[in-house]
Amino acid sequence: MAVVPAPRPLTGVVLLLFVSAAWGSAFPLMKDLILRLPVDDLLAERYTIAALTLLLIRPGCLRGLSPTVWINGIILGVMFGVGQGGQAVALHGLPAAVSGFAVGTSVVMTPIMALVLFRVRMPGRVWVGVLLALAGMTVFTLLRGVGDDAFSLPALWVTLTAAALYSGHTLLLARMSRNGETFNAYALTVVQLGTIGLLTGALAVRDGITLPTGVMDWAGLAHLSVVSCALGFLARSYGQTHVPAVPAAVLMSSQPFWVAAIAVIGFGEEIGWSMLIGGGLMAAAMLLAVPSRTQVDAPDPVRRQLLIVTRRASYVLGELKVKRDDPLKPEGVDPPVDPPVDAKTSCAHTKDCPWRAHAVKGSGEPSLERLMKRATDIVRSQHQSPPGCCQSMTVLGRCLCDLMGRSDTARSGASSCWFRSQ
Repeated sequence: MAVVPAPRPLTGVVLLLFVSAAWGSAFPLMKDLILRLPVDDLLAERYTIAALTLLLIRPGCLRGLSPTVWINGIILGVMFGVGQGGQAVALHGLPAAVSGFAVGTSVVMTPIMALVLFRVRMPGRVWVGVLLALAGMTVFTLLRGVGDDAFSLPALWVTLTAAALYSGHTLLLARMSRNGETFNAYALTVVQLGTIGLLTGALAVRDGITLPTGVMDWAGLAHLSVVSCALGFLARSYGQTHVPAVPAAVLMSSQPFWVAAIAVIGFGEEIGWSMLIGGGLMAAAMLLAVPSRTQVDAPDPVRRQLLIVTRRASYVLGELKVKRDDPLKPEGVDPPVDPPVDAKTSCAHTKDCPWRAHAVKGSGEPSLERLMKRATDIVRSQHQSPPGCCQSMTVLGRCLCDLMGRSDTARSGASSCWFRSQ
């Protein structure tokens, strides 16, 4: 049975915001490096170095992996790698603003695909967050100016297809992350990055691979590989175990917000009205997308199975807690009047002293449930108070003083058990 991990929304939000910031920081570096390196070569080098970095950190992470992890990692890698390749090819026929907006539409595609494919219904506030994220992305991309550059309609469709693949990647990763203890996030990330590196490398080797030449270019490639890819994909794999797919897509769609922040802080770009409006919309979308602690994006069969197991466990625990048969006075065996303190340890056979086996742990007295049952039997045995009984406190018609007196009489007879009627 799959074990659904306890959701930690704050942890997941922090990890996914790091992913968005790491991917957002890649745009200025990519924009600078593609002036000297082909896009295909840059993508191949970026993902290959990222996979090798994680593999060097944990060399044995791929040892003994199940076929399921390999298959899942390859499927995720193919989806993301094809999306990256298509986006890179279509970038030659689209302005950067149009390409960024088309890719950003994955934030809308994700809840629609989740509803159609998996019948996952989102709360109303999440839909509002999706619309706000799309509006903020529009302000950051299209409204900041497309320019007079013409764009190709096939290139636009290819970019939208890449956005759909990114949405499917998010949904599948969310479904895989619900496998609990069987979900190996680190190994899955390595397989995934290695697959993307192979796909983009096959696209880049057509005309040879060009490597960076200067120190600054190598430093930029190192940031793209280690921070944006290796750590970014790893944080995403762990973050989506705590945040459902659609809120995760909203949080990761805040890349334009981080791009603008980096441009203002690092490159001294002036803050315009588009940044303020777009940033406000993105911030509101992220707040609405944060899931509650009780929200778990688990498949319906898993939920039903967990409910069945929970009910069964509650029933079994209830049966263990409430003793149906009272073994304090077994047939043919008289309990000792004054049992020794170490009678529990000296009793070799449970059948010879069964009242000991059912005593409260650490003491020689019966359980509280049976004491209450004996007291109730005494109360129900007589409903009329004798003359002269104190009336300070009554229980079901019997005064407390009379109950205590009867229990003392019963104990002085021949038994050390509490509230035992004669």
